Amino acid sequence: MIAYRMASIRPFYVMELLARARELEGTGRSIIHMEVGEPDFATPGPIIAAGKRALDEGFTRYTPAVGIAELRAAIAGDYLNRYGVQLDPGRVLVTPGSSGALQLVMSIVVNPGEAVMMADPGYPCNRHFVRLVSGEPVTVPVGPETGYQLTAQIIAREWTDNMRAVMVASPSNPTGTLISREELAKIHRVVKERGGVLIVDEIYLGLVYGTTPFTALEVSDDLFIINSFSKYYGMTGWRLGWMVAPESHIGAADRLAQNIFLSAPTPAQYAALAAFGAETQRIVEQRREAFRGRRDYLLPALRGLGFDIPVEPEGAFYLYANCRKITGDSFAFAYELLETEGVAITPGKDFGDNLPEQHVRFAYTTSMEKLTEGVARIARFIKR
Repeated sequence: MIAYRMASIRPFYVMELLARARELEGTGRSIIHMEVGEPDFATPGPIIAAGKRALDEGFTRYTPAVGIAELRAAIAGDYLNRYGVQLDPGRVLVTPGSSGALQLVMSIVVNPGEAVMMADPGYPCNRHFVRLVSGEPVTVPVGPETGYQLTAQIIAREWTDNMRAVMVASPSNPTGTLISREELAKIHRVVKERGGVLIVDEIYLGLVYGTTPFTALEVSDDLFIINSFSKYYGMTGWRLGWMVAPESHIGAADRLAQNIFLSAPTPAQYAALAAFGAETQRIVEQRREAFRGRRDYLLPALRGLGFDIPVEPEGAFYLYANCRKITGDSFAFAYELLETEGVAITPGKDFGDNLPEQHVRFAYTTSMEKLTEGVARIARFIKR
């Protein structure tokens, strides 16, 4: 017998599409991958070298559940160097990817039956982590008029008696949009006035273009931050993330981490120490500029094909496009595009229930040459 909660855990539809794309590649077909949110760049050399040294030196045993002290201190130091925020390393918990951090925060904050508000469209796993702890995800439809983000006004309007927390993402997946410092401060105030908890996903904070990024810790330290080494540092397969929590919740998070996963991968933790070195910083900043160049090409190119992208994304590596002028079924469109032209994109149904049939997501996590070819193939498909 399968637990009842599993009835509401949807699959990642893009993974089915990715599997089909791999099948087609296996037959010799050329596939342009614009579906999965994984950087095409390899992990920077200094991080790989540090990981190899960790293995050679025998760093393969368990670490403290909250992570090695050196890495917690390095993360805290980066908040000071990058944002001017003084952060006690004791408030940093190193986790097996940001997914580990999400599991911790939902488990220590949300009681069964309590609700967590989040935007629709949004990253689908967030609502599933709420369901995992028998909470109630409340997804609120948002559109271009708010940059596809929750606002303090929306949160105040949608608040209910069983609301426990609000989760926002800046930059967001799938839209790449940001929340302004002023609006985030208002959101925090509204949530705290109602006795709630604010959780801020900053997984893509290193990938911001044309504006100065800030961390929610500049607004308040009475909130939770979720982050990861996967996107900015290109460490997806290393499975390493972190959470910044209020001091009052560290003990509970530590206890739960001990019981759920013991510790994050040890070699990955020692490898990540090199992420904050000057050479790695030079590499990842060059890659951020490459992502910006790809965005600046793909955004007008897709608009020229008839996709409606009303808000220019200022972060991450996604374009969330309304395709209603082209098709009324984004799911069928994505599959037919893959089968016919060998271009893989993500249908909107992966990101919620807010007009999913009218939206698709493009990830510019492939080379400019392949993006150009992908656009040409999409144009040919549409003309058919």
